[in-house]
Amino acid sequence: MQRRSRTYRTWLVAALALAVVGVVALVVALGGQQSAPRPAAAGSTTSAAPESGPPPAPAGRPAATGEPVAAPVSVSVPAIGVTSDLMDLGLAGDGTVEVPPLEEDDQAGWYAPGPAPGAVGPAVILGHVDSAEFGPGVFFDLGALTPGDEIEVTREDGTVALFVVDRVEVHPKDEFPTIAVYGNTADPQLRLITCGGDFDRAAGSYEDNVVVFASLAATRAA
Repeated sequence: MQRRSRTYRTWLVAALALAVVGVVALVVALGGQQSAPRPAAAGSTTSAAPESGPPPAPAGRPAATGEPVAAPVSVSVPAIGVTSDLMDLGLAGDGTVEVPPLEEDDQAGWYAPGPAPGAVGPAVILGHVDSAEFGPGVFFDLGALTPGDEIEVTREDGTVALFVVDRVEVHPKDEFPTIAVYGNTADPQLRLITCGGDFDRAAGSYEDNVVVFASLAATRAA
């Protein structure tokens, strides 16, 4: 199934909308939370300086997308025992980015207006860390990943895009690194995003986001 390409303007508006909400909806938790793994100091980065708001959209045309790439259908992260089908995510009615529903059979989701995994640019996959009702989510252990760990994304045409983790970062939600996550790249990239840090019981959400940055290493048949 072909997917129409989105303009750079639409993509950046969506990215900035995600930065504004800080992926707050990635977890809806009321109490009794477990502590998710936090990135090791040597493999993580935390924001050093606060930002006044979402960064401005970069000028210029979007990077070339190259040959069409089939849409993803599942993701596997062997180092943390994760295998999940992928649902398509878009924009909600209020203009914010959709997130997967909180269900017992928790799944991750691909932000479909952006690049597909394996296409030039940053593909984005989001998942919950946990919930009070169902416990640990699909990306509960995301913070335990380290550089060199592998991520496999299976696509509709039966091919598998193999990514290797470059780094794992933790950022306060009000300092979400929009350009680093969504900005143009010269090669195929992947970002996995969930919530992390301390749980703010008054707000009913976590204070930070965990972001895994990975690069395409190979493509093979399933």
